[in-house]
Amino acid sequence: MNKTEILALLQKHSEGTLSDTDKDKLDAWYLHKASNSNRQLSEYELEDSYEHLRSKLPLYSEPKVISLWPRVAVAASIALLLGAGLFYFTKSKEQQLQLPQVVEKPQEIAPGGNRGILTLSNGKQIVLSDISAKDTIANEGDEVTIKMDANGVITYVINPNADIPADDANSFNTLSTPTGGQYNIVLADGTKVYLNTVSSIKYPTRFNGDQRVVELDGEAYFEVAKNKEKPFIVKSENQAIEVLGTHFNVHAYDNEPIVKTTLLEGSVAITYKNQKAVLKPGQQSNVSDKLNRIAIRQVDTEAAIAWKNGRFKFDNADLKSVMKQLERWYGIKVEYRGDVSDVRFNGGTFMNKNLSEVLKVLELSNIKFKVEGKTIIVYP
Repeated sequence: MNKTEILALLQKHSEGTLSDTDKDKLDAWYLHKASNSNRQLSEYELEDSYEHLRSKLPLYSEPKVISLWPRVAVAASIALLLGAGLFYFTKSKEQQLQLPQVVEKPQEIAPGGNRGILTLSNGKQIVLSDISAKDTIANEGDEVTIKMDANGVITYVINPNADIPADDANSFNTLSTPTGGQYNIVLADGTKVYLNTVSSIKYPTRFNGDQRVVELDGEAYFEVAKNKEKPFIVKSENQAIEVLGTHFNVHAYDNEPIVKTTLLEGSVAITYKNQKAVLKPGQQSNVSDKLNRIAIRQVDTEAAIAWKNGRFKFDNADLKSVMKQLERWYGIKVEYRGDVSDVRFNGGTFMNKNLSEVLKVLELSNIKFKVEGKTIIVYP
Protein backbone atom coordinates (compact mmCIF):
# COMPACT_ATOMS: atom_id res chain seq x y z
CA MET A 1 0.00 0.00 0.00
CA ASN A 2 1.24 3.51 -0.79
CA LYS A 3 0.78 6.57 1.42
CA THR A 4 -2.36 7.66 -0.42
CA GLU A 5 -4.03 4.31 0.27
CA ILE A 6 -2.94 4.31 3.90
CA LEU A 7 -4.23 7.85 4.46
CA ALA A 8 -7.50 6.91 2.77
CA LEU A 9 -7.92 3.97 5.16
CA LEU A 10 -7.15 6.17 8.16
CA GLN A 11 -9.71 8.70 6.98
CA LYS A 12 -12.35 5.96 6.66
CA HIS A 13 -11.36 4.74 10.13
CA SER A 14 -11.93 8.20 11.58
CA GLU A 15 -15.35 8.32 9.92
CA GLY A 16 -16.27 4.83 11.05
CA THR A 17 -16.81 3.62 7.46
CA LEU A 18 -14.09 0.95 7.18
CA SER A 19 -15.23 -2.33 5.60
CA ASP A 20 -14.13 -5.65 7.14
CA THR A 21 -11.56 -6.07 4.35
CA ASP A 22 -10.15 -2.57 4.92
CA LYS A 23 -10.02 -3.18 8.68
CA ASP A 24 -7.92 -6.31 8.11
CA LYS A 25 -5.58 -4.41 5.76
CA LEU A 26 -5.09 -1.60 8.28
CA ASP A 27 -4.73 -4.07 11.18
CA ALA A 28 -2.13 -6.11 9.35
CA TRP A 29 -0.20 -3.02 8.21
CA TYR A 30 0.03 -1.57 11.74
CA LEU A 31 0.89 -4.94 13.29
CA HIS A 32 3.55 -5.57 10.67
CA LYS A 33 5.20 -2.24 11.38
CA ALA A 34 4.97 -2.66 15.15
CA SER A 35 6.33 -6.21 15.15
CA ASN A 36 9.34 -5.19 13.03
CA SER A 37 10.25 -2.14 15.12
CA ASN A 38 13.57 -2.20 16.99
CA ARG A 39 12.67 0.87 19.05
CA GLN A 40 12.21 0.40 22.77
CA LEU A 41 10.24 3.23 24.40
CA SER A 42 9.11 3.71 27.95
CA GLU A 43 5.45 3.83 28.87
CA TYR A 44 5.62 7.63 29.07
CA GLU A 45 7.30 7.94 25.68
CA LEU A 46 4.66 5.70 24.15
CA GLU A 47 1.90 7.83 25.66
CA ASP A 48 3.53 11.05 24.38
CA SER A 49 3.97 9.48 20.95
CA TYR A 50 0.35 8.50 20.86
CA GLU A 51 -0.87 11.99 21.78
CA HIS A 52 1.41 13.58 19.18
CA LEU A 53 0.31 11.32 16.36
CA ARG A 54 -3.35 11.74 17.28
CA SER A 55 -2.97 15.47 16.68
CA LYS A 56 -1.28 14.91 13.29
CA LEU A 57 -3.43 12.19 11.71
CA PRO A 58 -7.18 11.84 11.03
CA LEU A 59 -7.82 9.39 13.86
CA TYR A 60 -10.62 9.16 16.40
CA SER A 61 -10.26 11.51 19.33
CA GLU A 62 -10.86 8.54 21.64
CA PRO A 63 -7.70 6.86 22.99
CA LYS A 64 -8.66 3.45 21.54
CA VAL A 65 -7.33 3.63 17.97
CA ILE A 66 -8.09 0.13 16.71
CA SER A 67 -10.27 -2.11 18.80
CA LEU A 68 -8.58 -5.35 17.79
CA TRP A 69 -5.28 -4.63 19.53
CA PRO A 70 -4.11 -4.13 23.08
CA ARG A 71 -3.27 -0.45 23.73
CA VAL A 72 0.42 -1.18 24.06
CA ALA A 73 0.57 -2.74 20.58
CA VAL A 74 -1.14 0.32 19.13
CA ALA A 75 1.21 2.68 20.95
CA ALA A 76 4.21 0.69 19.77
CA SER A 77 3.15 0.93 16.15
CA ILE A 78 2.46 4.67 16.52
CA ALA A 79 5.84 5.18 18.18
CA LEU A 80 7.49 3.46 15.23
CA LEU A 81 5.92 5.98 12.84
CA LEU A 82 6.89 8.95 15.03
CA GLY A 83 10.43 7.65 15.46
CA ALA A 84 10.81 7.79 11.71
CA GLY A 85 9.62 11.40 11.68
CA LEU A 86 6.29 10.45 10.11
CA PHE A 87 8.46 8.90 7.42
CA TYR A 88 5.68 7.00 5.72
CA PHE A 89 3.40 10.00 5.46
CA THR A 90 5.92 12.62 4.29
CA LYS A 91 7.93 10.71 1.69
CA SER A 92 7.89 11.92 -1.88
CA LYS A 93 5.78 9.94 -4.31
CA GLU A 94 8.89 8.24 -5.72
CA GLN A 95 9.85 7.06 -2.19
CA GLN A 96 6.51 5.62 -1.10
CA LEU A 97 6.47 2.64 1.22
CA GLN A 98 7.02 -0.54 -0.76
CA LEU A 99 5.10 -3.50 0.60
CA PRO A 100 5.20 -7.01 -0.92
CA GLN A 101 2.64 -7.81 -3.57
CA VAL A 102 1.11 -11.04 -4.81
CA VAL A 103 3.07 -12.41 -7.75
CA GLU A 104 -0.14 -13.35 -9.55
CA LYS A 105 -3.76 -12.71 -8.70
CA PRO A 106 -4.85 -15.95 -7.01
CA GLN A 107 -7.73 -17.88 -8.46
CA GLU A 108 -10.74 -17.79 -6.19
CA ILE A 109 -10.66 -20.68 -3.71
CA ALA A 110 -13.77 -20.66 -1.56
CA PRO A 111 -13.73 -21.20 2.22
CA GLY A 112 -15.13 -24.24 4.02
CA GLY A 113 -18.49 -24.50 5.74
CA ASN A 114 -20.89 -26.63 7.78
CA ARG A 115 -20.05 -30.20 6.67
CA GLY A 116 -19.90 -33.45 8.58
CA ILE A 117 -20.34 -37.21 8.40
CA LEU A 118 -22.12 -39.16 11.13
CA THR A 119 -21.25 -42.85 11.46
CA LEU A 120 -23.77 -44.90 13.44
CA SER A 121 -23.01 -47.95 15.59
CA ASN A 122 -24.07 -50.28 12.76
CA GLY A 123 -21.58 -48.67 10.36
CA LYS A 124 -24.15 -46.65 8.38
CA GLN A 125 -22.88 -43.22 7.37
CA ILE A 126 -25.01 -40.10 7.07
CA VAL A 127 -23.59 -37.16 5.09
CA LEU A 128 -25.04 -34.33 7.14
CA SER A 129 -24.65 -31.65 4.50
CA ASP A 130 -26.79 -33.74 2.11
CA ILE A 131 -29.90 -33.75 4.29
CA SER A 132 -32.28 -30.96 5.12
CA ALA A 133 -32.67 -29.97 8.74
CA LYS A 134 -35.40 -32.06 10.30
CA ASP A 135 -36.38 -33.39 13.67
CA THR A 136 -35.23 -37.02 13.60
CA ILE A 137 -32.46 -38.29 11.34
CA ALA A 138 -31.71 -41.69 12.95
CA ASN A 139 -32.33 -43.95 15.93
CA GLU A 140 -29.99 -46.11 17.98
CA GLY A 141 -32.34 -48.89 19.03
CA ASP A 142 -35.31 -47.87 21.14
CA GLU A 143 -33.15 -45.99 23.62
CA VAL A 144 -31.69 -43.05 21.66
CA THR A 145 -33.10 -40.66 19.06
CA ILE A 146 -30.70 -38.56 16.99
CA LYS A 147 -32.12 -35.21 15.90
CA MET A 148 -31.04 -32.24 13.81
CA ASP A 149 -32.28 -28.74 14.61
CA ALA A 150 -32.90 -25.85 12.22
CA ASN A 151 -29.24 -24.77 12.51
CA GLY A 152 -27.99 -28.24 11.59
CA VAL A 153 -26.82 -29.07 15.14
CA ILE A 154 -26.99 -32.79 16.01
CA THR A 155 -28.48 -33.74 19.39
CA TYR A 156 -28.94 -37.07 21.21
CA VAL A 157 -32.15 -37.62 23.14
CA ILE A 158 -32.53 -40.52 25.59
CA ASN A 159 -35.94 -42.19 25.63
CA PRO A 160 -37.00 -42.05 29.29
CA ASN A 161 -39.44 -44.92 28.78
CA ALA A 162 -36.95 -47.32 27.23
CA ASP A 163 -36.16 -50.48 29.16
CA ILE A 164 -32.36 -50.25 29.48
CA PRO A 165 -30.51 -52.96 31.47
CA ALA A 166 -28.18 -51.54 34.11
CA ASP A 167 -25.22 -53.47 32.68
CA ASP A 168 -26.01 -52.65 29.04
CA ALA A 169 -22.85 -51.87 27.06
CA ASN A 170 -22.36 -48.53 25.36
CA SER A 171 -22.84 -48.25 21.61
CA PHE A 172 -20.70 -45.65 19.83
CA ASN A 173 -21.13 -43.09 17.08
CA THR A 174 -18.47 -41.05 15.30
CA LEU A 175 -18.80 -37.52 13.97
CA SER A 176 -16.11 -36.52 11.48
CA THR A 177 -15.43 -33.44 9.38
CA PRO A 178 -13.74 -33.40 5.96
CA THR A 179 -11.30 -30.81 4.66
CA GLY A 180 -13.12 -27.49 4.78
CA GLY A 181 -15.80 -28.73 7.17
CA GLN A 182 -16.89 -27.93 10.72
CA TYR A 183 -19.82 -29.31 12.71
CA ASN A 184 -21.52 -28.96 16.10
CA ILE A 185 -23.09 -31.63 18.25
CA VAL A 186 -24.79 -31.99 21.62
CA LEU A 187 -24.04 -35.30 23.32
CA ALA A 188 -26.50 -37.33 25.36
CA ASP A 189 -25.35 -35.71 28.65
CA GLY A 190 -25.85 -32.18 27.28
CA THR A 191 -22.17 -31.53 26.53
CA LYS A 192 -21.69 -29.27 23.49
CA VAL A 193 -18.88 -30.11 21.08
CA TYR A 194 -17.69 -27.82 18.27
CA LEU A 195 -15.64 -29.92 15.85
CA ASN A 196 -13.05 -28.21 13.67
CA THR A 197 -12.08 -29.22 10.15
CA VAL A 198 -10.38 -32.58 9.41
CA SER A 199 -11.32 -33.90 12.85
CA SER A 200 -13.33 -36.72 14.38
CA ILE A 201 -14.85 -37.55 17.73
CA LYS A 202 -16.00 -40.98 18.87
CA TYR A 203 -18.53 -41.03 21.71
CA PRO A 204 -21.20 -43.28 23.27
CA THR A 205 -24.81 -42.69 22.24
CA ARG A 206 -25.54 -42.58 25.98
CA PHE A 207 -23.15 -42.54 28.91
CA ASN A 208 -23.30 -45.71 31.01
CA GLY A 209 -20.94 -46.47 33.87
CA ASP A 210 -19.15 -44.01 36.13
CA GLN A 211 -17.27 -42.02 33.44
CA ARG A 212 -18.08 -40.09 30.27
CA VAL A 213 -15.31 -40.98 27.82
CA VAL A 214 -14.86 -39.64 24.28
CA GLU A 215 -11.96 -39.98 21.81
CA LEU A 216 -10.76 -37.03 19.71
CA ASP A 217 -8.56 -36.83 16.64
CA GLY A 218 -8.02 -33.27 15.44
CA GLU A 219 -9.46 -30.21 17.15
CA ALA A 220 -12.61 -29.54 19.16
CA TYR A 221 -13.99 -27.06 21.66
CA PHE A 222 -15.92 -28.56 24.57
CA GLU A 223 -18.58 -27.07 26.82
CA VAL A 224 -18.93 -29.95 29.25
CA ALA A 225 -22.18 -30.45 31.13
CA LYS A 226 -21.53 -30.57 34.88
CA ASN A 227 -21.82 -33.92 36.63
CA LYS A 228 -19.74 -34.38 39.80
CA GLU A 229 -20.58 -38.07 39.95
CA LYS A 230 -19.41 -38.84 36.43
CA PRO A 231 -16.20 -37.15 35.20
CA PHE A 232 -15.86 -36.30 31.51
CA ILE A 233 -12.67 -37.62 29.87
CA VAL A 234 -11.25 -36.68 26.46
CA LYS A 235 -8.63 -39.06 25.07
CA SER A 236 -6.32 -37.86 22.29
CA GLU A 237 -2.91 -39.09 21.20
CA ASN A 238 -0.96 -39.97 24.38
CA GLN A 239 -2.89 -37.72 26.74
CA ALA A 240 -6.17 -37.77 28.63
CA ILE A 241 -8.12 -34.76 29.92
CA GLU A 242 -10.42 -35.16 32.91
CA VAL A 243 -13.06 -32.59 33.85
CA LEU A 244 -16.30 -32.39 35.79
CA GLY A 245 -17.75 -29.48 33.84
CA THR A 246 -15.85 -26.71 32.07
CA HIS A 247 -14.94 -25.03 28.76
CA PHE A 248 -11.73 -25.93 26.94
CA ASN A 249 -10.16 -26.45 23.51
CA VAL A 250 -8.11 -29.45 22.39
CA HIS A 251 -5.79 -29.25 19.37
CA ALA A 252 -4.56 -32.77 18.61
CA TYR A 253 -3.92 -33.29 14.90
CA ASP A 254 -1.92 -36.40 14.13
CA ASN A 255 0.25 -34.52 11.59
CA GLU A 256 1.34 -31.95 14.17
CA PRO A 257 3.90 -32.78 16.87
CA ILE A 258 2.29 -31.00 19.83
CA VAL A 259 -1.07 -31.62 21.49
CA LYS A 260 -2.40 -28.34 22.91
CA THR A 261 -5.13 -28.04 25.54
CA THR A 262 -6.37 -24.52 26.30
CA LEU A 263 -8.61 -23.82 29.30
CA LEU A 264 -11.14 -21.01 29.28
CA GLU A 265 -12.99 -21.60 32.54
CA GLY A 266 -13.08 -24.10 35.40
CA SER A 267 -10.20 -26.56 35.67
CA VAL A 268 -8.95 -29.64 33.87
CA ALA A 269 -6.45 -32.33 34.77
CA ILE A 270 -4.03 -33.38 32.03
CA THR A 271 -2.51 -36.85 32.15
CA TYR A 272 0.45 -37.66 29.90
CA LYS A 273 2.26 -40.97 30.36
CA ASN A 274 3.02 -41.01 34.11
CA GLN A 275 2.63 -37.25 34.58
CA LYS A 276 -0.34 -35.16 35.65
CA ALA A 277 -0.96 -31.41 35.72
CA VAL A 278 -3.94 -29.16 36.47
CA LEU A 279 -4.66 -26.16 34.25
CA LYS A 280 -6.09 -22.83 35.35
CA PRO A 281 -8.14 -20.52 33.09
CA GLY A 282 -5.94 -18.79 30.53
CA GLN A 283 -3.36 -21.58 30.54
CA GLN A 284 -2.42 -24.00 27.78
CA SER A 285 -0.65 -27.34 28.14
CA ASN A 286 1.68 -28.65 25.43
CA VAL A 287 2.64 -32.31 25.28
CA SER A 288 4.71 -34.17 22.71
CA ASP A 289 7.10 -37.07 22.51
CA LYS A 290 9.90 -34.59 21.87
CA LEU A 291 9.16 -32.64 25.06
CA ASN A 292 8.38 -35.82 27.00
CA ARG A 293 6.65 -33.71 29.62
CA ILE A 294 3.65 -31.45 30.19
CA ALA A 295 4.61 -27.82 29.49
CA ILE A 296 2.20 -25.13 30.71
CA ARG A 297 2.08 -21.48 29.64
CA GLN A 298 -0.23 -18.47 29.59
CA VAL A 299 -1.80 -17.86 26.17
CA ASP A 300 -4.27 -15.68 24.32
CA THR A 301 -7.35 -17.88 24.66
CA GLU A 302 -9.16 -15.88 21.98
CA ALA A 303 -6.54 -16.97 19.46
CA ALA A 304 -6.93 -20.61 20.50
CA ILE A 305 -10.68 -20.67 19.88
CA ALA A 306 -10.89 -18.10 17.07
CA TRP A 307 -11.80 -20.89 14.62
CA LYS A 308 -14.99 -21.58 16.61
CA ASN A 309 -15.98 -17.95 16.19
CA GLY A 310 -15.32 -17.87 12.45
CA ARG A 311 -11.92 -16.18 12.51
CA PHE A 312 -8.27 -16.83 11.90
CA LYS A 313 -6.38 -15.13 14.73
CA PHE A 314 -2.62 -15.30 14.91
CA ASP A 315 -0.70 -14.61 18.12
CA ASN A 316 2.99 -14.62 17.14
CA ALA A 317 2.23 -17.70 15.02
CA ASP A 318 4.90 -19.20 12.78
CA LEU A 319 4.23 -19.35 9.04
CA LYS A 320 3.97 -23.13 8.75
CA SER A 321 1.36 -23.43 11.51
CA VAL A 322 -0.64 -20.66 9.82
CA MET A 323 -0.47 -22.43 6.45
CA LYS A 324 -1.58 -25.72 8.01
CA GLN A 325 -4.79 -23.99 9.07
CA LEU A 326 -5.31 -22.76 5.51
CA GLU A 327 -4.58 -26.22 4.09
CA ARG A 328 -7.32 -27.78 6.22
CA TRP A 329 -9.87 -25.03 5.64
CA TYR A 330 -9.39 -24.39 1.91
CA GLY A 331 -8.30 -27.87 0.78
CA ILE A 332 -5.00 -26.64 -0.64
CA LYS A 333 -1.45 -27.96 -0.73
CA VAL A 334 1.42 -25.70 0.36
CA GLU A 335 4.98 -25.80 -0.97
CA TYR A 336 7.87 -23.72 0.39
CA ARG A 337 10.64 -22.20 -1.71
CA GLY A 338 13.29 -20.87 0.64
CA ASP A 339 13.73 -20.46 4.40
CA VAL A 340 10.61 -19.12 6.15
CA SER A 341 11.38 -20.39 9.65
CA ASP A 342 11.70 -16.90 11.16
CA VAL A 343 8.41 -15.49 9.82
CA ARG A 344 5.79 -14.76 12.51
CA PHE A 345 2.27 -13.42 12.27
CA ASN A 346 0.03 -11.31 14.49
CA GLY A 347 -3.51 -10.23 13.67
CA GLY A 348 -6.13 -12.13 11.73
CA THR A 349 -9.07 -12.16 9.37
CA PHE A 350 -12.43 -13.86 8.81
CA MET A 351 -12.70 -17.51 7.76
CA ASN A 352 -15.60 -16.85 5.37
CA LYS A 353 -13.34 -15.02 2.92
CA ASN A 354 -11.92 -16.47 -0.27
CA LEU A 355 -8.32 -17.61 0.03
CA SER A 356 -6.99 -14.75 -2.12
CA GLU A 357 -8.22 -12.20 0.43
CA VAL A 358 -6.51 -14.05 3.30
CA LEU A 359 -3.23 -14.23 1.38
CA LYS A 360 -3.31 -10.46 0.83
CA VAL A 361 -3.33 -9.97 4.60
CA LEU A 362 -0.45 -12.41 5.12
CA GLU A 363 1.60 -10.74 2.38
CA LEU A 364 2.04 -7.69 4.58
CA SER A 365 4.65 -9.66 6.55
CA ASN A 366 7.09 -9.84 3.61
CA ILE A 367 5.87 -13.17 2.28
CA LYS A 368 4.93 -13.82 -1.35
CA PHE A 369 2.47 -16.39 -2.63
CA LYS A 370 1.95 -17.93 -6.04
CA VAL A 371 -1.23 -19.89 -6.73
CA GLU A 372 -1.06 -22.81 -9.12
CA GLY A 373 -4.43 -24.52 -9.12
CA LYS A 374 -4.90 -25.82 -5.56
CA THR A 375 -1.19 -25.51 -4.75
CA ILE A 376 0.15 -22.43 -2.97
CA ILE A 377 3.87 -21.78 -3.40
CA VAL A 378 5.40 -19.68 -0.61
CA TYR A 379 8.45 -17.48 -1.12
CA PRO A 380 10.35 -15.55 1.59
